[in-house]
Amino acid sequence: MNRLNLNPQLSQIASNIDQHLLGKSQTVRLALSCLLAGGHLLLEDVPGVGKTSLAKSLAGQFGLSFQRIQFTSDMLPADILGVSVFEAAEHAFRFHPGPIFNQLLLADELNRASPRAQSALLEAMEERQVSIDGQSYPLEQPFFVIATQNPSEQLGTFELPESQLDRFAMRLAIGFPDPKSELQMLKGISTSDVPSTSLSAAALRALQSEVGQVHASDSLLNYILRLVHLSRHTENARGLSPRASKILLSCAQAWAFIHGSDHLLPEHVQAVFVAVSSHRLASGDNGAQMAQLLLEQVDPYRELS
Repeated sequence: MNRLNLNPQLSQIASNIDQHLLGKSQTVRLALSCLLAGGHLLLEDVPGVGKTSLAKSLAGQFGLSFQRIQFTSDMLPADILGVSVFEAAEHAFRFHPGPIFNQLLLADELNRASPRAQSALLEAMEERQVSIDGQSYPLEQPFFVIATQNPSEQLGTFELPESQLDRFAMRLAIGFPDPKSELQMLKGISTSDVPSTSLSAAALRALQSEVGQVHASDSLLNYILRLVHLSRHTENARGLSPRASKILLSCAQAWAFIHGSDHLLPEHVQAVFVAVSSHRLASGDNGAQMAQLLLEQVDPYRELS
């Protein structure tokens, strides 16, 4: 069954975002897979390559409430989560929600904030709720965090801890546009006619449920496990956790779903593997190189021993 025939808006959404992010079709589809898999996305790149445009386009295409937070070194957790304020008229404290109470949160330059401020996102990203003064507040679904991170060699950055990195399903680098796409930008080709909304948030939740129904055979699951197990025995690699193996499966299912397949193939896993595993294996480019090496070493048709 071709699922894109059932949901033709998906191909239209990718096409719409392509018009905002010229020449980056692969990146757009990986980001869309991350969203459909219910994960969070880390974008690591230099300023000015379209990270914010990608976030705004995804929010607009699905009609998601959107908020951007500019992370700085003096930011406090309350600036993200909100704060309880005493209301004299009511003789009680009243919670004033922070910007995290949106369906798509852009955490811009996350690694410029202190570790204390960064940690404010941990519960929200994992539990889809925040706890303040002993009270838990659920976040509206779907809830999707896109964080941008400046290269670690730039001044004023704090390295994200492994616990924070592991909350992100994928890490992507947009990169510079190719000459043809950049020429289109310089010519000022307008994207004002691109529709702002193609699907609703409710439709997105339904699609996320369908992604989980993409069939994964035992042999395909064995292939995923072989990749994960080899990572744990690779020198200088941190090794992929059980959480990472589940995220890898979900993102591969989303990639298959977008490309019209109702069952997983090895190439679906391979398409998302570097984005899912690189930031978990090692820092910077080393992680991507390790992930690519793992793909080259594991035969997808060999049984798990």
